[in-house]
Amino acid sequence: MVITRRDLVAGALAVAATPAASAAPALNFPKGFVWGAAGAGHQIEGNNVNADLWLLENIRPTIYGERSGDALNSFELWPQDLDLARDIGLNSYRFSLEWARIEPEPGRFSIAMLDHYKRMIEGCRQRGLTPVVTFNHFTTPRWFAQDGGWTNPSSPDLFARFCATAPRVI
Repeated sequence: MVITRRDLVAGALAVAATPAASAAPALNFPKGFVWGAAGAGHQIEGNNVNADLWLLENIRPTIYGERSGDALNSFELWPQDLDLARDIGLNSYRFSLEWARIEPEPGRFSIAMLDHYKRMIEGCRQRGLTPVVTFNHFTTPRWFAQDGGWTNPSSPDLFARFCATAPRVI
């Protein structure tokens, strides 16, 4: 029997709904306290084929025990992920904008991918979740890595271009 993340969360919600669990004392956090969940694009979205890590996972030999592949398919299932976060009483959701998806080639920005992340932000707000957006969570575009990655003297300007472009569209 394979237990997925969604099965685990659904089970936890079922336990929380039992009378014994509801008798537990309420947690009172200060006003403005951010209580949320987080996901990192490459680790949960799946099929991030333009990312540097995707390449490293798929070449042979590799140091990675397994490939990310479809991961948790959160790229398609993000609405259910946000529902889970809301349903367990969280008030925020942190996620990363996958640079490799948004700028698969230097200077070429994907409006479709920016629209995807815009829908996620709107989805958070519709569920009463504060979206917390990260511009980089570990992976970078292949082209960036091939040009030396963060050791390239141009890397601050390249990342700044991405950071300046993405929020204007989303």
